[in-house]
Amino acid sequence: MSYLATTIGRKQIVGICGLGLSLFILVHMLGNLLVFVSPQAYNEYGYLLTSNKLIYIAEAGLLAIFLGHVVYTIILSLKNKSARPSKYAVTAKGEKKTSMASKTMIYQGIIILIFIVHHLITFKFGEEYEVQYGEVVMRDLYRLMTEVFAQPLYVAWYVVAVILLGYHLSHGFSSSIKTLGFYHPKHTPKIDMLGWLFSAIVTLGFISQPLFIYLNN
Repeated sequence: MSYLATTIGRKQIVGICGLGLSLFILVHMLGNLLVFVSPQAYNEYGYLLTSNKLIYIAEAGLLAIFLGHVVYTIILSLKNKSARPSKYAVTAKGEKKTSMASKTMIYQGIIILIFIVHHLITFKFGEEYEVQYGEVVMRDLYRLMTEVFAQPLYVAWYVVAVILLGYHLSHGFSSSIKTLGFYHPKHTPKIDMLGWLFSAIVTLGFISQPLFIYLNN
């Protein structure tokens, strides 16, 4: 049987893709923190990324990882439902109990997908402002961001979506590590704690940006 046709293989693909996306999210969040340095630092960071010809390869790779994560998650979810057409008569308790984060992962993913599409439309394909530093003309992403985050409804939506993303990461990050074989009762609490710590850092990092801009407008 093909590796990708097995449940373990599919779970590991989801885990690998999930960790890849988690790394991207962390780097993206850290890059966005340049907003606290200066508008120029933030715009030059964006220009450095978008002016590099390798950006197209990186975007294609990121899209492939994202699609792999989504597609195989859906396949696993449908397979699990078909294997259990009816609910268990007895609900599992204790260590065997499925967490709420795990039960709702697919629904969290749908909302996060909507957020990502909206986020790309707003920023990547949003208004094209220009700014010049020295002899270099580049896109003024900082101006666009200040205009977007001046809207209270957008800020509220962004904060709620990022909190949901953090909740998704809290389970997904640690679950991906376990799926790849790093699973032992002795280390499970530490892995779970690492997942929560990672999600907290990412969530607070992303939320700080719109709140900072909104409160200082």
